[in-house]
Amino acid sequence: MYRSHNCGELRASHIQTEVTLAGWVQKSRNKGFIVWVDLRDRYGVTQLVFDEERTPKEMMARAEDLGREFVIQVKGEVIERASKNPNMPTGDVEILVKELTVLNEAKLPPFTIEDQTDGGEELRMKYRYLDIRRNPVKNSLIFRHKVTQEVRNYLSKEGFIEVETPYLIKSTPEGARDFVVPSRMNEGQFYALPQSPQTFKQLLMVGGMDKYFQIVKCFRDEDLRADRQPEFTQIDCEMAFIEQEDILNAFEGLTRHLLKEVNGVAVEKFPRLLYDDAMRLYGNDKPDTRFGMEFGELNAVAQHKDFKVFNTAELVVGIAVPGGNSYTRKEIDKLIDWVKRPQVGALGMVYSRCNDDGSYKSSVDKFYDQEDLAKWAEVTGAKAGDLICVLSGDKNKVRAQLSALRMELATQLGLRDPKTFAPLWVMDFPLLEWDEDTERYHAMHHPFTSPKPGQLELLKTDPGAVKANAYDLVLNGNEIGGGSIRIHDRETQALMFDYLGFTKEEAQAQFGFLMDAFQYGAPPHGGLAFGLDRLVAILGGQETIRDFIAFPKNNNGRDVMIDAPAPIDDEQLAELSLKLNLKK
Repeated sequence: MYRSHNCGELRASHIQTEVTLAGWVQKSRNKGFIVWVDLRDRYGVTQLVFDEERTPKEMMARAEDLGREFVIQVKGEVIERASKNPNMPTGDVEILVKELTVLNEAKLPPFTIEDQTDGGEELRMKYRYLDIRRNPVKNSLIFRHKVTQEVRNYLSKEGFIEVETPYLIKSTPEGARDFVVPSRMNEGQFYALPQSPQTFKQLLMVGGMDKYFQIVKCFRDEDLRADRQPEFTQIDCEMAFIEQEDILNAFEGLTRHLLKEVNGVAVEKFPRLLYDDAMRLYGNDKPDTRFGMEFGELNAVAQHKDFKVFNTAELVVGIAVPGGNSYTRKEIDKLIDWVKRPQVGALGMVYSRCNDDGSYKSSVDKFYDQEDLAKWAEVTGAKAGDLICVLSGDKNKVRAQLSALRMELATQLGLRDPKTFAPLWVMDFPLLEWDEDTERYHAMHHPFTSPKPGQLELLKTDPGAVKANAYDLVLNGNEIGGGSIRIHDRETQALMFDYLGFTKEEAQAQFGFLMDAFQYGAPPHGGLAFGLDRLVAILGGQETIRDFIAFPKNNNGRDVMIDAPAPIDDEQLAELSLKLNLKK
């Protein structure tokens, strides 16, 4: 064996034990007459010692030549450490080395392999196999494993069956652009990589599996926004003979279990918020409710004076920033500049200070008196010492802008504690949304989502008013899961395709296999898919998902480590009957 123990397990109880260790050289310290080497593996670090009195000269020379990240094996005796390190689990002992074997030399790494490294993100992605040796990344991957195992254990105990579904499927219009794969054996035809196993899990319900889950890769060829990946992992779940309440209870249970087992946090309440209320109170459909700053709509108390900016706006809306009156004018000007950035897009910001003596000082005092500003405070819930921030404009745009400002302010004020967890359900999304470019309705989730009970007839008269029997699970301002009760009969599914602009021929060509399956006794069914990457990151107290993915892509969808995607040669293109037509 290369080792009798790992580098994280030796303690004072092992003193006078002969051991064999193997790992990487973290660092060495040469004092001339003595050399200390920190040996690292996945489990921890153990200090090795070589000294003139007890180490042969030849071995001493080799110890002095050990470089960072050399892979070595040592045999020796566990001895008590003269200068103990209470910050290391192995800090009471060290190994007096008697045999040293260099298993592999190493070039000097392009960045320091320490918790705090000098390597930038792109460099670390290029040498990801080195980055994984660092504790933050290593521990994140181990944490992901723990979460994944808890998911599998919980769902298995609840009667779910894990079933694998295909990766080479048919291209269907489900929202994002598909990654396509040419078929050599079927000339001129293509597979697609699944955006989700949506139709397959529905077919498993038709097949009588009753409760299905899968931890599965999904693929979307879309322009990448911050912290998104072209390939991502879902915890995909489906259940038969259920209603919405059954789904909510089942996956509240899973989320509660993960918070308890992984984070040691007991969360009992999962509030429920209607989509319309989420947009009205927070400006987005995945609100962070760890803190307040709910929106106050000010049209009724701000559009009666001569301030044209407000009078011509579709919506005037504000938030009360707790303790914000302490902001200096310079700090407020920075906030104004922040909302005017292209990423946010506001034209400006009006503010009102809520003074300790009950008076108000506003940037629009010329138009609004103390009585007016007191009404602003009442609508936004502002107290003495707070700052009211107000934006105005097009309803949908201004809500998104104020939502971005709310999150920025919460970050500045330290209100987004990663150790606090605030789950909630957002429910009753619109079933359809109107697309101005194509001048037709699109499914807000996907074409298989059923309308709320009793609203099917409304599709004929007011499609935009129909609510979906859909729900999202939100945690700390992030959507961690989403799902719906599915359509399970051919007639309703055909009607939905019709409202989405599919001809009967197009619907049959794209989804005929599912429509046909519904004719053979499809049970009522529904499900939910968690985004595993995001879920793990939030449970791990992080905002970014990349460190919880072993080999992530960059913002351009590239793997800079293996240099992919990459061209293929002409012979491969010919085999696949493909010809390049590159844009110049």
